Amino acid sequence: MAFKPLHDRVLVRRVESDDKTKGGLIIPDSAKEKPAEGEIVSTGEGARKDSGELIAMTVKAGDKVLFGKWSGTEVSLDGEDLLIMKESDILGIIA
Repeated sequence: MAFKPLHDRVLVRRVESDDKTKGGLIIPDSAKEKPAEGEIVSTGEGARKDSGELIAMTVKAGDKVLFGKWSGTEVSLDGEDLLIMKESDILGIIA
């Protein structure tokens, strides 16, 4: 993919949730919420301080992350639905 986010933005691929509950009930597509979990596809260089010094990104490509429900902007690149969001919208990294 030939896309690189700028500054402190990241490109995220949503991770699909399970079709069944723990009890075995099948969840129809219309009742599913969009997952708030994803995998980092690529990152920008990082933010800059007023002095021009670069603040390095905490996340890197391949990290699995949790983000807010309404975070990011949905885009379609190479036929794949992805999200572009600021690093500050990410709530945490899943170990």
